[in-house]
Amino acid sequence: MTATGFDRERLPTGAGAPAAGSSAAGGGASPRMLLAGVLGNMLEWYDFAAYGFLAAVFAANFFPAGDAFVGLISAFGIFAASFLMRPLGGIVFGHIGDRHGRRFALYVSAGLMTLSTVAIGLLPTYATLGEAAPVLLLLLRLAQGLSIGGEYTMSAIFLAENAAPGRRGFLTSFAGFGASGGTLLGSAVAALTASLMSQADLLAWGWRVPFLAGIVLGGFAFVLRRTGREPAAAPAAGVREPSPTPRVPLPIVDAFRRDGADMLRAMALSVMLGAGFYLLFVYLTTYMQEVDGLSVRNSLQINTATMVVLLVLCPACGLLSDLIGRKRLMVAGLIGLIVLSWPLFRLLSSGDATGVIVGQLGFAVLMSTYCGPMPAALVEMFRAGARCSAVSFSYNLALGVAGGTAPMVAVYLVTREHDDMGPAVYLIIMAAVSLAAALTLRDRTGQPLR
Repeated sequence: MTATGFDRERLPTGAGAPAAGSSAAGGGASPRMLLAGVLGNMLEWYDFAAYGFLAAVFAANFFPAGDAFVGLISAFGIFAASFLMRPLGGIVFGHIGDRHGRRFALYVSAGLMTLSTVAIGLLPTYATLGEAAPVLLLLLRLAQGLSIGGEYTMSAIFLAENAAPGRRGFLTSFAGFGASGGTLLGSAVAALTASLMSQADLLAWGWRVPFLAGIVLGGFAFVLRRTGREPAAAPAAGVREPSPTPRVPLPIVDAFRRDGADMLRAMALSVMLGAGFYLLFVYLTTYMQEVDGLSVRNSLQINTATMVVLLVLCPACGLLSDLIGRKRLMVAGLIGLIVLSWPLFRLLSSGDATGVIVGQLGFAVLMSTYCGPMPAALVEMFRAGARCSAVSFSYNLALGVAGGTAPMVAVYLVTREHDDMGPAVYLIIMAAVSLAAALTLRDRTGQPLR
């Protein structure tokens, strides 16, 4: 892979043989490559998620005292603003990945996330800087949003292009594993920090600890990716490469021009992923408390346990998609969500802890059948030359719109419309949109990416 120009997959060196040094030659991604894609993704999502779990502390430290509600809304507003940067991050890091290589894009992403996270940990509060403090906090959160906009998709592409065709679904499923695992890690570190000190110390200085720890965690990802390799090797002597696509100002322009229909399909496929994850594993803790009357502790315990199930099942479903085909598994999962969302939400709204557990576990299983094969399916849809730009922009636009608004839609339906089953209807609609796209998907399971 060249340092400049479109990233192109190489011709084989002989009759059906991969180029020397290519991932296929070794049967798939090396352990180091897998760690670079998965752990780096996990550590970046830890950095990004830590803010959300300490939003109440940021409300007290970075906004004027006197109205706790306004402060909390402002803190979550800054959290939401970071989602708006994801499509832009997809364009920026997609361009870097297509023009300068996947590894370099991951390298820059890790560096930007680490710097912005540590800067948040060092940021003076409102008491010191006044109104400049929340402005600087917003700018740093926007930088985090820009970084995370390229992280998940770059990791998925990096893993897919390093994987043997027959193991692509399994290996790329670890991109989702890393993102969910990083969110859990952020929750655990924030909870541990809060439990080891008094509330006064947490407000005064303890909130900085999870962010300053980012220099260790992010630095590890930074070094791991810095020493990684690109997924393809140079062609052997005498073997000519295919003519490159004519250069355009931006790879995203080429993607829209040549792959516009597939980009729309990718957006529709990603709608359910965004709405489902943020509704079922972020908002649902609030639903359990408001509708079922469960305590904060019990709702968080149930949510954490079901997320662990999701983490385990996603790679299993990625492996299953290598065996039976990605389209078949994704269609089955989406049909299951359309048919079972209503009865599962009946269990979730029953007020009985056992029913709530069964309901969310059911959703975890159904989401796994979709989340597991999804990264590989997205990567397989696009050409190498504009793959990073096409996948990153399509996925992040859908996640920013559907995922970022799902909790607000659910809150409106339950609180204003007094409809406890409203979120079920919303999920059914989102699943139907993604199902329409999945039914038109060309299944490339096991085929070369070239």
